[in-house]
Amino acid sequence: MNRPHTETFEARRGQIEHYFDRTAMRAWEQLTSTAPVGRIRATVRAGRDRMRDTLLAWLPADLSGVRILDAGCGTGALAMAAARRGAHVVAIDLSPALVDVAQRRVAQHLDVFDNGGRIDFRSGDFTDASLGEFDHVVAMDSLIHYNAEDAVRVLQGWARRVPSARGSLLFTFAPSNPLLRAMHTVGRLFPRGDRAPAIEPVAEGALRRMLATDDGLALWQPGRSERVASGFYTSQAFELNRAR
Repeated sequence: MNRPHTETFEARRGQIEHYFDRTAMRAWEQLTSTAPVGRIRATVRAGRDRMRDTLLAWLPADLSGVRILDAGCGTGALAMAAARRGAHVVAIDLSPALVDVAQRRVAQHLDVFDNGGRIDFRSGDFTDASLGEFDHVVAMDSLIHYNAEDAVRVLQGWARRVPSARGSLLFTFAPSNPLLRAMHTVGRLFPRGDRAPAIEPVAEGALRRMLATDDGLALWQPGRSERVASGFYTSQAFELNRAR
C-alpha cells in the first residue's frame, strides 16, 4: 500500500469511516436517493447533483474502455453515470455500508452496462496503490475533510498511477469563505460524537501555490475550476492535467 501516513490523515480517515458507516449512513442513503427530503437537504442534494454533472462533463465524452478511479464513491451515482458511457470504474469508499447501498442500486439498473461499462465496487482506502493504474481519477467531495497538506499528498499518489498523457485528476475542495469558516467554527461547539468530520476550507490561491510548488506534481498543470453553491452546499471542482 502507498498512502500518506501522517497522523492527521489517519485520524481523520478513522472519523470519516465511523461517521459514514454508522452515524450518518441512513441519512446519506436518503439524501442520495429520490426520496423526499427537507428544504435544507434538498439544497445539498441539488448542489451535489450539479457538482457530479460538472465533473462528468470534464471527462471525455466517449469513455469506452477508459479506466476511472471513483475515489470516495459513496452510493455510486457517479460510477453508474460513467459506466453508462462505457467506462471501467473502480469505485471505492471507506464505508462498507455505503458501498452495499451502491451495489444494490446498480443491481436495480443493470442497463448501466449496456455500453460495455463495468463497475468494481470496493470498500477500503482510496490511496491503496494496489488498485492499479487509471486514465482518470475523480474524487467528488472526498478530500474536503482533510487538511490541504494531506490532500496534496493524496493527489501525489494518484498522479503516479495515471500514466496516460491525456490523464486527469478531478477533485473538489471546500473554498474558504466567511460562511464556511463560520460553519466550521460552530461545528466545533457540538459534542464530538454528534458531529460530522469537519470540513477543511482552503483558499483557491493557496491551493494553487501548493500544487505549483509540489515536486510530486511537477508534470501536472491546473485546468478548469468551477464553484457550485446551492444553499448549504458549497464546493469547488478543480482539474489537474498532465502537462503536454
